[in-house]
Amino acid sequence: MPSSPDPIVAVSQRVERFLQAQRDAAGEFGEEALSFVESGASAATGGKGFRAKFCLAGWRAVATAGGSGSGSIPEVVTAASAALEIFHAAALVHDDVIDRSDTRRGRPASHRAWESQHGSRGWAGDGAEFGRSAAILLGDLLVAWSDDLLEEGLAETDAERAQRARSEFARMRREVTIGQFLDVAEESAYVAAPVETHPDRALRVASLKSARYSVQHPLQLGAALADADAEQYRALGAFGHPVGLAFQLRDDVLGVFGDSAVTGKPVGDDLREGKRTLLIAYARAALSPGALRVFDELVGDRELTADQVSHLQQTIIDTGALARVEERITEWATEADRALRGARLDHAAVSELRELARAATVRTA
Repeated sequence: MPSSPDPIVAVSQRVERFLQAQRDAAGEFGEEALSFVESGASAATGGKGFRAKFCLAGWRAVATAGGSGSGSIPEVVTAASAALEIFHAAALVHDDVIDRSDTRRGRPASHRAWESQHGSRGWAGDGAEFGRSAAILLGDLLVAWSDDLLEEGLAETDAERAQRARSEFARMRREVTIGQFLDVAEESAYVAAPVETHPDRALRVASLKSARYSVQHPLQLGAALADADAEQYRALGAFGHPVGLAFQLRDDVLGVFGDSAVTGKPVGDDLREGKRTLLIAYARAALSPGALRVFDELVGDRELTADQVSHLQQTIIDTGALARVEERITEWATEADRALRGARLDHAAVSELRELARAATVRTA
């Protein structure tokens, strides 16, 4: 059954219908269980919807290629796009626990919200510890929900396409989990790795944790549901991966230089968390031994003052690291654009993909 004329609205509506069903099902388990489900619904609401947009565009690029098909988004594609957004919510909840972030999208992060609830309800024990435990379980619940929603959609498609979609979704989950671990590991392992290897190590994290997960796999999931052939699948992957890398590098820049009023995160948050991004790798490679010691002492210090953040920002600029990262963003955007030339994909959908690439890489939040 075709979805609403506005595909993104249809995805949001599909998420909300699913979340309401979860609320209804949890009611019999008591007030605490319902509060837990409500916090999951809150975490799954909002955001930019990038992954859903790329999934929808991937489907359209194949389904309407050569003028075939009506362009109406089938329910299975809407459900798959919604499942991507719920899985992303799970990743963010876990990410905030790992990074000990206080805020998400301008609101308290899930573990902080549950820490606050623990206190306001007068419960026993350590509130911070309870908040972390609740958020870990909340992320797990959101992962389960994403699987449930995907399967609801796949029940309405043929077995071969359903299996291709499951494989794509599963590969995405495996890769982003490995990428998340490598991101955490790099905050400790960088001291034992030669400095010249740091850029490649940072890009390995960016590829697994973001590029494939945020752009490439959502595109190819949509393409799989449209029964893409090998050439179409390859072309979308060749476009999606460099866009995803540029997307993550833009995130890295915003994590250091972004306006907190726009990003919803404190200025310089990535510096306090000690993220070993390409921006940091390039800066470290250009510093003298003495300056490098000071730089390393500051990056990862959770008590950084505004002046210290400003000092690190200026160091990153002065070393040329920011300019180099901006160059890489431009290079990957150009590489992605080339990948679409001559591809047997719908022309209107290709234009949409180029617009999405610009939105992902030229942004302030």
